[in-house]
Amino acid sequence: MTTPRKILRSRGLRPRKRLGQCFLQDRNILEKIAAMADVAEDGTVVEIGAGTGALTELLAGIAGHVLAVEVDSRMTEILRERFHDRGNVEILQRDVLAVDFSLLADEAGGEKITVVGNIPYSLSTPILFHLLAHRKRIRAAVLMFQKELAARLAAGPGTKEYGIPSVMVAAFARVTQRLDVPATCFYPIPRVHSRVLRFEFLEESPFVFGEELYFTALVRAAFANRRKTIFNNLKGVSLGLPGNCNLGSLLTTAGIDPGRRGETLSPAEFGRLSAFLLDAARKGLDNGDPV
Repeated sequence: MTTPRKILRSRGLRPRKRLGQCFLQDRNILEKIAAMADVAEDGTVVEIGAGTGALTELLAGIAGHVLAVEVDSRMTEILRERFHDRGNVEILQRDVLAVDFSLLADEAGGEKITVVGNIPYSLSTPILFHLLAHRKRIRAAVLMFQKELAARLAAGPGTKEYGIPSVMVAAFARVTQRLDVPATCFYPIPRVHSRVLRFEFLEESPFVFGEELYFTALVRAAFANRRKTIFNNLKGVSLGLPGNCNLGSLLTTAGIDPGRRGETLSPAEFGRLSAFLLDAARKGLDNGDPV
């Protein structure tokens, strides 16, 4: 295997720090990631951040169609040269946050797609949330994260790692596999350790939460200031509730102690609270004195 380092040096190229480029070049890890994707022979896989094509090469050998997404024009030139004679590999130069994954699934014949990627750590959360927004058209995703973020994604309530990403993943996905990747497997060597997670996206959430946008807004507001109680974090937020409602009473009626902090609520409790407050907002429920 010609490593990304050799490919870049042969062209006089350097990784771009502003793009967060760290190229995975350990063959053993690459093969494990490709296996984690578990793509059918006629399946479509979208690779985020294809780089010089090290993982693309392996995916092309097991999938019916590989769409390699890469924002760096220098890399897309390398990819087009490398895979010009591979009929099942397509190169797309684009920011992944501008990619419509639902449209890609339609173009793949309507079947759900698989997403794989060694993604920039600075964009990890936005990319994951973007994929979650298209989750009904994505079968699974295998993504590389900084190890600390990977821990937050799987964290439970009451821990310092628990936060917005933890709740959103619990609502819409299930982590089924993990793979730790040492820093020495990359070029250049990053200052952090990495972990690959495999997500299976859920058609239906394991708990009721009302409307997705409302649920998301509620969770974000609850974690706005981790030191504040959920009452104090929510009282200044527009949740569509009547101006004269008693937020404390609403929280209590929903089974949530107003004195708790957001980090102590389980994903299911957030779901129950979201559904209750949304219903109250729709009914214009008046629970007494203004807050």
